[in-house]
Amino acid sequence: MDKNIVLIGMPAVGKTTIGTLLSQKIGLDFIDTDTLIKNKEKKSIPRIISQIGVKNFLLLEEKYLLSIKYTNHIIATGGSVIYSEKGMKHLSNNSIIVYLEIAFNYLAERLSCLDLDKRGVVKASNQSIKSLYLERTPLYRKYADIKIKCDLLTIEQILLKILDIL
Repeated sequence: MDKNIVLIGMPAVGKTTIGTLLSQKIGLDFIDTDTLIKNKEKKSIPRIISQIGVKNFLLLEEKYLLSIKYTNHIIATGGSVIYSEKGMKHLSNNSIIVYLEIAFNYLAERLSCLDLDKRGVVKASNQSIKSLYLERTPLYRKYADIKIKCDLLTIEQILLKILDIL
């Protein structure tokens, strides 16, 4: 395969965990775009967002997406990548985009114990998780080549589904 496998989806859906395990299973290198940004900027995502603001962070994220020139990689993305049409088109040129889809009630359970600002979730300061979910879901669906419903699946079951489809 001369394509990347790109994982998109809401925060806390498991993109990094699944990406890491998938790369080990099929022997492709793994990249996490949030880690790429953190390492290049030498700051955490929440710190970058607090220093430059959401709009500028999205521009920075787009810059890093457009710099990705890999093939045969597993790429876990930050949940906000879908706000960059240019970035998503760039990724889709040589990638299979897998949307790890989750129903809102399951997502709310996972996110309820997390401080979204400390995690670096890109959202308006007063935006609810529900509003963010409703805003992003159509965009994830728009860019996805493959959709995996993750609601009641274990990490192993999600991996098997992805491998079966690929």
